[in-house]
Amino acid sequence: MTPQKLERYLKRFSRANVLVVGDLILDHYIWGQVHRVSPEAPVPVVHVQSETLSLGGAANVFKNLKSLGGQADLCGVIGADESGRSFLKELSNYRRNRSGIVMDAERPTTRKTRIIAHNQQIVRYDVEEPELLSPSIERKILRYVGSRLSEVTCLVISDYDKGVVTPSLMTHLRALASRHEVPIVVDPKVKHFEYYSDVTVITPNHVEAYQAAGLRANSNHPINEVGPLLRKRLNCKAVLVTRGEHGMSLFEENQAHWHIPAMARQVYDVTGAGDTVVSTLALALSVGASIKEAAVLANRAAGVVVGMLGTASVTPPQLKEALTHD
Repeated sequence: MTPQKLERYLKRFSRANVLVVGDLILDHYIWGQVHRVSPEAPVPVVHVQSETLSLGGAANVFKNLKSLGGQADLCGVIGADESGRSFLKELSNYRRNRSGIVMDAERPTTRKTRIIAHNQQIVRYDVEEPELLSPSIERKILRYVGSRLSEVTCLVISDYDKGVVTPSLMTHLRALASRHEVPIVVDPKVKHFEYYSDVTVITPNHVEAYQAAGLRANSNHPINEVGPLLRKRLNCKAVLVTRGEHGMSLFEENQAHWHIPAMARQVYDVTGAGDTVVSTLALALSVGASIKEAAVLANRAAGVVVGMLGTASVTPPQLKEALTHD
């Protein structure tokens, strides 16, 4: 698996067309500095210098796909509120229409606000309503996905446990994807693991993998036991466990497995790294890479993004450079 071969897949990313379905989040960043502690309580006082908004959750997967040069589509739910309008404004930087974005007046747009001072996150507060979608909203999502799958090369399920991914939604999505022979890549949540049976690849981090197997992450059970257990339970083609500074471990059918070492030069922020992994994996699978080759590309992309502060995206030149970096 030479860098030259992996680079050939990277050059084909523009041929991929990936549809992302999942929880849409508006990421709100407040940037400032701390010079004193509050006299009211032992907390830092942040002097705000700027604020930024960006696409988060499943929308960050969409943004990563676009940043890497692929074609991408997005489907999920926002509220009829100011955050929803801000989300659509941010989305307009990447696409001209709001097709696939379903508005639900009964729930707020999920928003995560992070306060950052001196390049460190001080606190985060969330606005969300994680109740499951109503049947009528779910039907709107399924109608949109059904209208798009004939043109799609991969379907990504980005589950942030905010209500979009339900057992019935997954059942219908699997049937639609199977009908069109479209692979499914899932970025999971532990409490929903049983929803993801029969998908192509699932990408838990190491804590999620151990929790899904009913074990503590610091237990004596090696990852080589956990990965095959999950793959067999879900009957999926592969489980890719992301393990931070230990890289990634890939488990495929017939007990095949590989460990891929971490490639980060320096870690500043792991926010959104999972989105980068699933995006790169989906694009690589879309253009003919094996699951192992796709995992190596995803590992290199993750090594780039954790070197950036905030929810960041990787570009083809950055990934190309990472492929040749030892």
